[in-house]
Amino acid sequence: MSADVVVLGLGYVGLPLAQEAARQGLRVVGLDISAPVVEQLNAGRSHIDDLSDADIAEMLAAGFQATTDESVIDDSTAVVVCVPTPLAQDGAPDLGAVTGAVSTIARHVHPGLLVVLESTTWPGTTEEIVQPVLEGGGLEVGVDIHLAFSPERIDPGNAVYGIKNTPKVVGGVTPACTEKAAAFYSRFIDTVVPAKGTREAETSKLLENTFRHINIALVNEMARFCHELGIDLWNVIDLAKTKPFGFQAFYPGPGVGGHCIPIDPNYLSYTVRTRLGYPFRFVELAQEVNSGMPAYVTRRAQDLLNEDAKALRGANVLLLGVTYKPNIADQRESPAVPLAEHLLTGGANVTFHDPNVTTWHLGHDPATSRSLERVPDLDEAVRSADLVILVQNHSSYDLDSLTSAAHRFFDTRGVTTQPEVHRL
Repeated sequence: MSADVVVLGLGYVGLPLAQEAARQGLRVVGLDISAPVVEQLNAGRSHIDDLSDADIAEMLAAGFQATTDESVIDDSTAVVVCVPTPLAQDGAPDLGAVTGAVSTIARHVHPGLLVVLESTTWPGTTEEIVQPVLEGGGLEVGVDIHLAFSPERIDPGNAVYGIKNTPKVVGGVTPACTEKAAAFYSRFIDTVVPAKGTREAETSKLLENTFRHINIALVNEMARFCHELGIDLWNVIDLAKTKPFGFQAFYPGPGVGGHCIPIDPNYLSYTVRTRLGYPFRFVELAQEVNSGMPAYVTRRAQDLLNEDAKALRGANVLLLGVTYKPNIADQRESPAVPLAEHLLTGGANVTFHDPNVTTWHLGHDPATSRSLERVPDLDEAVRSADLVILVQNHSSYDLDSLTSAAHRFFDTRGVTTQPEVHRL
């Protein structure tokens, strides 16, 4: 079928984009290299938190279809690339999925095609990596085809802001490319914000998440010395945010997770180091502070056990909530993983409960990785644990009941107020 848009990559970014485009009447085809994902979607089953099976059924009824057949690009008007961009082992951006997607498009590029990259990456990727591949067959960007970058702003679990009502930044290689891409997104998104160019659009995404990364690191570091000084940081933040201007509240926690904050600022740091030869000190310091929080929580846990004359080795420690955000099943970069690994290394018997996770996988190395099964009875697990640590506050948790039943309860999210509860 001919398509108004082919969405390449049907994960947490691509699928909601395809949903909104289909909902607004565009002919949408989803292209993915995973046959199981494609089969599942065409059968009406969702594989991400933000879309239900009913949402997929609605998309199919609107004409959406998923496929692994890249030839659908031949008859498309636009292709939007929504593939993952993780970090490689050395901390450099891994653009393997992007280059693979662009090579796929290049095999089917045709005059009039609009290509938009949404995958987060370092400034310059669109013009330096994507453009040469698309122009390899002789078509010129800005004349024969159009190319732009538009950063994804998906916030899994956000019930207020979605694709349609979140402003869309768009920066093209040429003004004509920006105009073409802006017109495309205006068909199903309320507000489109033109950027000066692709590099500005690419950097805007990195600035958004670097801002959060640095400010979270600030309060995480404050959590450490406020605890030593006997100051209730949570109350401090509540007081500071009464100021109606000049302050935005950020909160400490056991670390940072997800596909943005632990990853995206490193793209900017990588660019500064490799292009300019000096460090982006704010980002690197924030990374040091935030990545050190699981170890800090472990030390606090050890101190709490010591108060009961118990060692960490042999202690029964129950972790509540192992996803990176509340009320979703997404575990990407969750700080619960390094926290559990620190506790296990110290000899603790670690168990977990999460309403959204049945089997929890720890570690990336198959030789040393392990899997834990969710405790079958939460109440019994809380009563029998030497220490319960709230890592993620899911709304289904009855905190009053849990804290009352626990021998010791360590709240790393600052959501409890009972005097007997220990907070980060």
